[in-house]
Amino acid sequence: MTEQPTSGTPSTETGSSPNPGGAPLGHYSPEPARRSDWPRSAWTHEPAGPPPSWMPPAEALPAADARGNGRPRGGSSIGVVLAASLFSAILASGGTIAALTAVGALGQPATVPAASPGASEVNVRQPIVIDESSAIIEAAAKVGPAVVRITSTATSFDPFSIPETGVGSGVIYDANGWILTNRHVVAGANELVVELKDGRQFQGRIYGIDTLTDLAIVKIDASGLPTAPIGNSDELKVGQRLIAIGSPLGTYSNSVTAGILSAKGRTIQVAGGRLSNLLQTDAAINPGNSGGPLIDLAGNVIGINTAIATAAEGIGFAIPINIARPIMEQALRGEPLARPYIGVRFETIDYQVAQRENLQVQEGALLVDATDSTGRTLPAVEPGSPAARAGLQAGDIIVSVEGVKLDSEHPLDAVLTQFSPGQTVHLEILRGAERLTVSVTLATRPEGL
Repeated sequence: MTEQPTSGTPSTETGSSPNPGGAPLGHYSPEPARRSDWPRSAWTHEPAGPPPSWMPPAEALPAADARGNGRPRGGSSIGVVLAASLFSAILASGGTIAALTAVGALGQPATVPAASPGASEVNVRQPIVIDESSAIIEAAAKVGPAVVRITSTATSFDPFSIPETGVGSGVIYDANGWILTNRHVVAGANELVVELKDGRQFQGRIYGIDTLTDLAIVKIDASGLPTAPIGNSDELKVGQRLIAIGSPLGTYSNSVTAGILSAKGRTIQVAGGRLSNLLQTDAAINPGNSGGPLIDLAGNVIGINTAIATAAEGIGFAIPINIARPIMEQALRGEPLARPYIGVRFETIDYQVAQRENLQVQEGALLVDATDSTGRTLPAVEPGSPAARAGLQAGDIIVSVEGVKLDSEHPLDAVLTQFSPGQTVHLEILRGAERLTVSVTLATRPEGL
């Protein structure tokens, strides 16, 4: 996997538990890192100039602080990102289950203009009926029972402190109690309560935290649970209809909203690090939606809702399900969550990069040095890494991985997520005018990167 800088001052990201000193919830290996330990990502080369000012994914705040949630911090004039998970000092309400099923319907026949005298039949347009409302209703009914509300509680050793409670969402992907959610929904919690749509509640435990993205796996002791079918996010097309399901504001459980896929491959900066290769949607996502599914009209999960821009409307972000799929499968096999590590820093090549660097190709991954928050230069190829052992060098262009061509929709870090640590992959390299094939054995991504 493409790596973050291995040193330097990490960004601070507040999470669902601002009190990591509390007794930890029972975890499986690897232990989840506190949000403040999550450094900035170097999946892609840092752009020139200061990064945009973003708020972190939704935080576990006392009620007084939560009133200011969603406003730009420090007078920022650029968009603010807020992870869509709601946190308050005390969860006062039990939550109301609501299903909003008639959103963005297009159910009326298209207007057919009257044919002019003498017009040929071939020139007369026929009525077209698009029953999009029915598709949304059916998709929501199909996935809704598998969407859960997750209440996380963080307590302190201080007997006079008030427990801090956070609310997010999750989706059951295996009938034996395996749930996919966001890391910031559960990290640092001492207790998790998972509530199903039918009202049943279970104690949850964190199986593992993803070392690459804002994802986590939660396990509950149950069987025969409703599950959501998993789709293929690589097949998504910009402009297609999407549906978000979750618990906005931590109260309106199983709420349904609809929108379109606005863009793919987005990168945002949050206080806890950088999130790349995200889906952008204008489906309404609010605090409390974090960890809930983003689905297509066929009712397949194609993403996990993660963040929203609070300085604008209709800008939400989700982690593609194909990035989540490997850790979902690892959990089912009883393996610790692990991501592959190659040890390079790169910039995805597009027309502008090709022109600026005078490159002979306009696609691929250019290995470049990066700079951390202290101004220290970080090498394009990390010493001692799998890439270094394979002989990769700064300035090399990785053209493909196992025959998969790298481009803006298939960047190096996203493609590598499909492989496992210990696996050997073949990279096609362009070094000057020479084309090479290099074999790299992937290592396990270190925690804290």
